[in-house]
Amino acid sequence: MSVTIDDILAAQKKVSPFIQETRQRKAQTLSHITGANVFLKFENRQFTASFKERGALNKLLSLTDAEKKAGVIAMSAGNHAQGVAYHASRLGIPATIVMPTNTPMVKVERTEEHGATVVLHGDVLAESAAFAHQMGEDKGYTFIHPYDDPYVIAGQGTVALEMLEGLPNLDALVVPIGGGGLISGCAIAAKAIKPDIEIYGVQSELYASMHDILAGREPVCGGSTIAEGIAVKYPGEITRKIVREQVEEILLVGEGDLENAVSLLAGIEKTVAEGAGAAGLAAMIKFPDRFKGKNVGLIVSGGNIDQRLLATVLMRDLVRQGRLARLRISLSDRTGELARVSSIIGENGGNIVEVSHQRVFTHVSAKDTCIEVALETRDEAQLHVIVGKLEAEGYPVQLL
Repeated sequence: MSVTIDDILAAQKKVSPFIQETRQRKAQTLSHITGANVFLKFENRQFTASFKERGALNKLLSLTDAEKKAGVIAMSAGNHAQGVAYHASRLGIPATIVMPTNTPMVKVERTEEHGATVVLHGDVLAESAAFAHQMGEDKGYTFIHPYDDPYVIAGQGTVALEMLEGLPNLDALVVPIGGGGLISGCAIAAKAIKPDIEIYGVQSELYASMHDILAGREPVCGGSTIAEGIAVKYPGEITRKIVREQVEEILLVGEGDLENAVSLLAGIEKTVAEGAGAAGLAAMIKFPDRFKGKNVGLIVSGGNIDQRLLATVLMRDLVRQGRLARLRISLSDRTGELARVSSIIGENGGNIVEVSHQRVFTHVSAKDTCIEVALETRDEAQLHVIVGKLEAEGYPVQLL
């Protein structure tokens, strides 16, 4: 293979003085939920909140003095951009990052804050990548690939070295897959140390590119996913060969699975994970039989999630649990009815957080009205009790 355990051990010596050896520990509650012994590796605690620093730094340290002086270029709209920008700046290497024109300004600003020059070009990543390669050739910059590079793969493999040094009894690793750099490096490292360890990859159902290619199908990818960090339409040429040889299975998870995993990590582990960073946990919950009774290492690969998106995910999870609900209630348009409905909800443990009254845009009788009530409850069972009490008192209820 193009990357060996010796390459990864060499990378560890080079990068370890400059990155966090992130903590790892057993997740008691998640272990109970999944039926396995779950051990989390918090790569979301790196300075740029992603494992991507490891591979980017290893590649930067491999450059000749002339290459460092000339500068580097990368294409990324996310974590790779920040990893390259931060370590290039720290090493005194000029860095240019090409991003699509629709990249959120917060990501552009963060990358610039790390000292890189940001160039916005192209509507999609493929256009940005082609421009970055051409610009690099024209100006003599070294291109830092986000995943399909032996130095990058070796750098990412240091995650598994740290995990198995601290947790030698792991039976399996579950690793998110985008382009395949992280899982390639981790698989080579882990199997060199412990040949019988099982390696599982995880992809979003909407971007199952590595899964499809290894199955002999042309990938059909697209759609909006909260796991944008692994939303890669074509994995690397180097990485797909390594994954084919080293990985037991690639598991696919849906958007609901990813949202649930992000919420569990926030609510139980008190850690912020982006969608890609929560993919491993999503797979363990969706496919518990694969992991029951095993010691499983999960890599929380990144924590760069937009605050508004995180808030939406957490609120949607409350809705799925029945702890936050919106009811449409029909009632007579007369004095005291709203107070009576409010009393029924309150007496049965509900907390009203919002009420809207509708007399015009409704199909009820002109002598009647309807209200939409947002309320908090303890759980889904309590919500059903409230709905039942309202209907028993003659108020038709629709759960929205």
